[in-house]
Amino acid sequence: MTDAHPARSQRGRRVAVVVTLVVLATLAVLVGPRLYAWWGNRSTPPPLAVTTTAPAPTTGPLEVDGTWTLGPGTTAGYRVAEVLRGEDVTVVGRTEDVTGTVTVEDGRLTAVDASVQVATVATGVGPRDSFMRDLLEAGTQPTATFRLGAPVALPDLEEGGTVEVPGTLTLRGTEHPVTFTLDVVRDGTGLRAAGSAPVTFSDLGLEAPSLGFVEVEDAGTLELLLVLGR
Repeated sequence: MTDAHPARSQRGRRVAVVVTLVVLATLAVLVGPRLYAWWGNRSTPPPLAVTTTAPAPTTGPLEVDGTWTLGPGTTAGYRVAEVLRGEDVTVVGRTEDVTGTVTVEDGRLTAVDASVQVATVATGVGPRDSFMRDLLEAGTQPTATFRLGAPVALPDLEEGGTVEVPGTLTLRGTEHPVTFTLDVVRDGTGLRAAGSAPVTFSDLGLEAPSLGFVEVEDAGTLELLLVLGR
């Protein structure tokens, strides 16, 4: 038996398709940001922190004085809050493309000379990373640096402790004062230090990104994990 009204049946199918598309589009608008926020926050890494990987040798106290080199595992990055249609997402960008040295004299931190390749900082979302590279002018100013501002007394590193490390961050060729709060601990024959510094885009001479449907909060943090060896 054939359909007596094929044209009417075809129109009905087209209407059904249109209604389905409208429903899916509405769900994407209403539910999409929540799903994005849920997935983004679920996959957000925790703040960088010190963890020891090697036991302290039994040969005695660690000789702290001298020059230390930033080794494999050293990580730098940022953490900011992103708002997508009212849904909050924490965004973390990181890179291990970090080099430099740290100098200790008489138990005091007397020099920090660290460099980060800005273009390698990644969040895992290509368009976002491309936007941030453009914002930070990574093409013409590829390196961000940090220099110690004043000597800092170190705690007993056999037990570990926390230090405030003031310095100068050079970003896009412009200097900015920042202070990192770092936990420092002995790791075998080496040292590890990790922590963060509060910053705002405006403090860094930048305008917080706003793309209409997504905005980035002005305040955020810079994060560091330093793996130090001889």
